[in-house]
Amino acid sequence: MMFLTPDLRFALRANAINRRAAARNGKPEPDPVPVVKFFSPVGAATWLASELEEDGDTLFGLADLGFGCPELGVFSLSEIAELRLPFGMGIERDTGFATIHPLSVWTAWARRAGSIPWAEALLRRAAANELPSADG
Repeated sequence: MMFLTPDLRFALRANAINRRAAARNGKPEPDPVPVVKFFSPVGAATWLASELEEDGDTLFGLADLGFGCPELGVFSLSEIAELRLPFGMGIERDTGFATIHPLSVWTAWARRAGSIPWAEALLRRAAANELPSADG
């Protein structure tokens, strides 16, 4: 599987460029939505990336290795892609991932919940409760 499509790379790079431009111009740092989600199919490790640096490898986002303490930081796309898991499996990209929540919301919910997957479940549940019922 191609870890990053050209469209994903473009969106990640645009977020990194916008953050640098804001810092250079003394403006508030943007709070983009995560663009891509990677996960372990045999464990709890999950990464949400919102930016990609010029080197094409350094991602910025929320990392959760399954120890109950998701953290913001940088991680390597190539290292994630090279990870080998049991049964010959590797880290996968969630091709259906989409969100309206900025990275700061994901970070707050993941820290409170103890993991990105739990935060995702809670955010979905909260969004479902805000929708009108089918009855009207």
